[in-house]
Amino acid sequence: MSAVGTPAALTAVFVRLKLSLLRNGLRQSGGRRAAYIASAVVVLLFAALQLLGLIALRGSGHVESLVVLLVAVLGLGWAVMPLFFPGGDETLDPTRLVMLPLRPRPLVRALLVSSLVGIGPLFTLCLLAGCVIAVAHGGAAFAVGALAVPSALLVCVALARAVAAANVRLLTSRKGRDLAVLSGLVIAVGAQVVNFGAQRLGSSGLEQLDPAADVLRWFPPASAVAAVHAADEGAYGVALAQLALTAAALAGLLALWSRSLTRLMTSPDGSTLQAAGDTVVRDRTSTGLSRLLPPGRTGTAVERSLRYIRRDPKTKAAWVTSLAIGLIVPVFNAWQGTGSVYFACFAAGMLGIMMYNQFGQDTSAFWMVAMTISSARDAYVELRARALALLLVTLPYSALVTVLTAAVLGDWTRLPEALGLSFALLGAMLATGAWTSARFPYSIPQEGHKNVAPGQVGLAWISIFGGMVAAAVLCVPVIALTIWLNITAGGDDWLWLLLPVGTAYGTALTLLGLRLAAPQTARRLPEILTAVSKG
Repeated sequence: MSAVGTPAALTAVFVRLKLSLLRNGLRQSGGRRAAYIASAVVVLLFAALQLLGLIALRGSGHVESLVVLLVAVLGLGWAVMPLFFPGGDETLDPTRLVMLPLRPRPLVRALLVSSLVGIGPLFTLCLLAGCVIAVAHGGAAFAVGALAVPSALLVCVALARAVAAANVRLLTSRKGRDLAVLSGLVIAVGAQVVNFGAQRLGSSGLEQLDPAADVLRWFPPASAVAAVHAADEGAYGVALAQLALTAAALAGLLALWSRSLTRLMTSPDGSTLQAAGDTVVRDRTSTGLSRLLPPGRTGTAVERSLRYIRRDPKTKAAWVTSLAIGLIVPVFNAWQGTGSVYFACFAAGMLGIMMYNQFGQDTSAFWMVAMTISSARDAYVELRARALALLLVTLPYSALVTVLTAAVLGDWTRLPEALGLSFALLGAMLATGAWTSARFPYSIPQEGHKNVAPGQVGLAWISIFGGMVAAAVLCVPVIALTIWLNITAGGDDWLWLLLPVGTAYGTALTLLGLRLAAPQTARRLPEILTAVSKG
């Protein structure tokens, strides 16, 4: 350790280590190298376009509010990045350094500097530079900007490192891997929020950002960019206070990071201590839900399906994403005044997709289910139980979203017909989903973010999109009845009938779909088992 006895030498070693990790990772395969280069080009191109866009906004009204919000969102991204992408950087796990004789303070300094190597810090640097150029006009503002850019960058990096160190036990556990799979939810919900926000800005202008920016300008790292604008307006005291606030946040994050490192390197973990749960006998044979379910195969299959939703990362991610998007699209559109109560059918459609590829979520474990199916009757009971498990969530959820959409719009008169259409669509998707699950099964890989095994993409497209088209066609009678009652004189008095009609029609479609899918399932068990076991 004499070669790295000084803090500067230790920092240089960690920078070389980071570069070696990047270089060796790219040498593993040509595909990984191509993916890294392609992603780097896309990120840098996006950073360059953002930089040019911010420069083009220089001198525009309310641009200071825009840059403050941009930096605040950037800081939030750095904070959540370690939670959702813990495997993206091997150096995020400080437990790899536990056996080395390193003190926390020099280690924090070395890790902080080495963390500045990468595409993410370069993208952040470009964005921060563009924000400063957009709001700075005088020499004093650019002087403050020269301090604000590195301060904000260090706050972002230190925030990510402090969060990773504080949650490293979670991130390296099974629950942490489950959390990483749920990153798709954050991306999907974030895309919807950005979409609606962009629509409001396009119609109302940047002045809509002023109230939020007035608050966020006092929160690091946004306070660093706000200090540039304050200096540009001659408010040097405010600029100094905002820079001091950024520096204080950086010092606090470094102290928190150092404390987490000390605890990680000096305290034992689960590998050295006997788990307390080993000495406690828990009765897991019965739960409140199992007592409410019917006995026999139906209750067992329903509880198994619900446990998949709670415990399997891929199934959990799909459900949470569908629940979130199914609520956001109709309610946000209604809130903006551009939606309709019929948009609530989107929630039923999102959850109805969960019926497709029912056996694929079992992967290779499906053989245990297949061993219990010896006739079309067994297959019917199995499919009926899986549909029942879906209905336990989808029925109340679809009703809730429809009621919320009607409440936001104030259109209570169309609530019965919207509920009837939702229930009819849900029944059609359960019917087609049961049939395509037996006819076009495919495997879902357990590792990574892929939802379809290689070579089975065509099956997935046929199963999901073909089934959705068939479900839409099956709903034509209810849709036609809705249109006819709305355009017929006096038809408004009978619109309430669409609720019982849609419910009965959806129920009939579900039972018919299960009856037709059961013989297919029993006859094609070997093909289904082979298809779902490929991942």
